[in-house]
Amino acid sequence: MSLIGLAAVGGLVAFVGPAQAADLPGTASAVQPPTVFVQTDNPAGNQVIAFARQPDGQLSQEEVVSTGGLGGMAAGLNTLASQGSLTYDPGRHLLFALNAGSDTISVLSVEESNVRLDQVLGSGGEFPDSIAVHGNLVYVLNAGGAGSVSGFWIFGRFVVPIPGSTRSLGLDNANPPNFHTGPGQVIFSPDGSELLVSTKESTNAIDVFQIGPLGYLSTAPTVNPDDSSGPFAFATTPSGQLVVAEVATSALHTFSFGPDGTLTSLAAPVPDGQLAQCWVIAVDGLYYMANAASADLSEYAVAADGTPTLVAPVAAKTATSSFDLTASPDGKYLYAEADGGGGTVFEFQINSDGSLGPIGSVPGLGADIEGIAAD
Repeated sequence: MSLIGLAAVGGLVAFVGPAQAADLPGTASAVQPPTVFVQTDNPAGNQVIAFARQPDGQLSQEEVVSTGGLGGMAAGLNTLASQGSLTYDPGRHLLFALNAGSDTISVLSVEESNVRLDQVLGSGGEFPDSIAVHGNLVYVLNAGGAGSVSGFWIFGRFVVPIPGSTRSLGLDNANPPNFHTGPGQVIFSPDGSELLVSTKESTNAIDVFQIGPLGYLSTAPTVNPDDSSGPFAFATTPSGQLVVAEVATSALHTFSFGPDGTLTSLAAPVPDGQLAQCWVIAVDGLYYMANAASADLSEYAVAADGTPTLVAPVAAKTATSSFDLTASPDGKYLYAEADGGGGTVFEFQINSDGSLGPIGSVPGLGADIEGIAAD
């Protein structure tokens, strides 16, 4: 099928122009290439705020671009309660933003000092809250209602829906879902052969789909129960194991990948002694967790055999509820979103021993911010 034919099948693509920058805190005095991106998730109009990273790791605002859609809020919370709602593809310089309030995906291109909105596509379901990229495949997690995942192909820098790719998760949620039960993240396995979804406390499971020819998924997932731990977010280890942040027990749990979508626990989950461990990011063999209800970050290490060790129950404080995380590709700086201060990004230096040193913050980014990515 030709590219034109695929676009006709999708029938959901809209092209739009660049938006004007707004004057928000942290504005730089000279234009520099954006390297950190924050999603406002504003229900009145979603935006991406682009920042340049200065030599000392602090952020300065360069541009604000409309996503052409609406942000959304999980029931009972003022954020999406998910990881990966803003995802960057460094190879193609494409940024994928989710508009949970209008059930769409925005594709933005990043070129030198400019961020441009190129496409807005239907997400294939209700309340999209997480998106993953692997090679020329993109899959979005729709958290509302029964929940679903829907696929897209990337042709160059053009994104097209994969016809007939949507798979139901068979959940029993409202739209928007409650923040406890809405699925938390979608990721690809390290080799790209499987697609994983965390269901949090909806079914307390990790669903694994097999990926076949042209990126189509198996009809149904392999469901891997995770007790009553509320699997929320994922990372992977250099050895190809799965790291899971479990919100109900505020613990890190590791798994190995097995045949046909099965996952095997590698060690007992290790709690951090904090409240509501939700988000996780891997940085140079260490794992930093955002504990939403205790307003702090914890730090773990994972051995080659998958055994986790708690390095620091409180590696850093964020003053207010902490959530989504990103890090600079060189592993020198970590950035954490928090809901206080009108929406704040806290900036940390990652020291040689893995400890975190605060270097500043950027407040006033919007009370609903969620979604952060780095180049």
